[in-house]
Amino acid sequence: MSLTSLVNKLYFQPRRKELDRYTTDGEAIQQEVMEYLIERAKDTEYGRKHLFSTITSYDDFVHNVPINTYEELKDDIDRMRHGERDILWPGVVRWYAKSSGTTNDKSKFIPITHEGLQTIHYQGGKDVIAYYLSNHPESKLFNGKGLILGGSHSPNYNLRNSLVGDLSAILIENINPLANFVRVPKKETALLSDFEVKRDRIARETLTQNITNISGVPSWMLSVLVRVMELSGKQHLEEVWPNLEVFFHGGIAFTPYREQYEQLITKQGMNYMETYNASEGFFGIQDDPSDSSMSLMLDYGVFYEFLPMDEFGNDHPNIVPLSGVEVGRNYAMLISTSCGLWRYEIGDTVQFTSTRPYKFIITGRTKYFINAFGEELIMDNAEKGLDAACKATGAQILDYTAAPIYMDAKAKCRHQWLIEFAKTPDSLERFATLLDKKLQEINSDYEAKRFHDITLQPLEVVLARPGQFNDWLKAKGKLGGQHKIPRLSNSRKVIEEVMKTSPSPSQGEERLSN
Repeated sequence: MSLTSLVNKLYFQPRRKELDRYTTDGEAIQQEVMEYLIERAKDTEYGRKHLFSTITSYDDFVHNVPINTYEELKDDIDRMRHGERDILWPGVVRWYAKSSGTTNDKSKFIPITHEGLQTIHYQGGKDVIAYYLSNHPESKLFNGKGLILGGSHSPNYNLRNSLVGDLSAILIENINPLANFVRVPKKETALLSDFEVKRDRIARETLTQNITNISGVPSWMLSVLVRVMELSGKQHLEEVWPNLEVFFHGGIAFTPYREQYEQLITKQGMNYMETYNASEGFFGIQDDPSDSSMSLMLDYGVFYEFLPMDEFGNDHPNIVPLSGVEVGRNYAMLISTSCGLWRYEIGDTVQFTSTRPYKFIITGRTKYFINAFGEELIMDNAEKGLDAACKATGAQILDYTAAPIYMDAKAKCRHQWLIEFAKTPDSLERFATLLDKKLQEINSDYEAKRFHDITLQPLEVVLARPGQFNDWLKAKGKLGGQHKIPRLSNSRKVIEEVMKTSPSPSQGEERLSN
């Protein structure tokens, strides 16, 4: 019996039986989570203010606890960051995940409690493996090492043993020491803040290792793997790591990067497994390789609610718990967690594909959409449109962002897409036409606005120069880690900032060549 088989039998198979409860007992599990969270936090300042001790039902919970965005909680969080205890969660909270993906310059600092670290974030990582080994019993995952790509952290207000930074860095900093025997790179390398230096060191440290699995954000991981190929002089990654069998990915959509990974890793049987994890929690895992939807993780310290997107912005939207969701409807997700977030609007939108068990796809962001003219274009539409245009023109995309042009010199309105290609299409004009047609095909609102070019003109694709998006991120101090490009916006702020970004000095490349 291999080491992987032994670990699976002793540790992961029993957990897999617990996960099977999701199919039959989903609503009951979530009720238990809600009751647990309320009981744990009833004596906190927030719990006393909102009368947690009187809550005996979901209706009470809704009546007592308001919907929150970060703005409503940030004063309490800042007090927590300064060392005050028992505010949103019992005790002192020492770790804060600095969020990314926001269009403004202000960062969000998401509390990471010890309890949340163990029962949400680390549990999510364990369950990914439980599902994977269940689907691939022949796996030799633990016969080698996992390459885990992380960000960086820094002291929090100089408080002792208190950190702020990328969630991935906090996870690496607090990881069980035993896990270091099966992961690379070494901690000092993983936590470097300069991504260009980090990328080179990771590549050098892992070049001769027996890597069986890789985990990270697809865009940043691709950059590391390209550097591995440069150093190795090989054509395909399996020539460097012959036992590589799976990429656990999350953070951004994988679709634009899939073809590039399949060209880099050509071995038969390479597996890709999507996860839905964020600074705020670990929410979903692709439990079936043949199904792109993910299982909603129900027995962590996370209680879920769902706000229908067609009621988003209403004064009294019909928010529902898990038991009230409908297949095919687009929802904004609200969470209450053991990290002290209460009825918190996370900003992501999801659509359920099944309720027995509860499975879903990520459809976009509540803030990342274009609805300038009633077209209601969401990220799911964008990814499908780009995928179709890429396949038809042989293109590969590295990064993109899109925004409306409300009125040009000829009083015409259209969508403008700034795209950096890894492989340019055979015709940029044809790419734009195909993208436009696909968006009309899958989005009836967009189609209606494009009818006879009356409201919307054909979309425009602008070719970004190589490295333009990374230069923008670098200029904002957001290169690497979990930072990502805002894809869709009603505002032109991001697209115009990226367009105006000058090439940065290639100091990093000079270092990499040493």
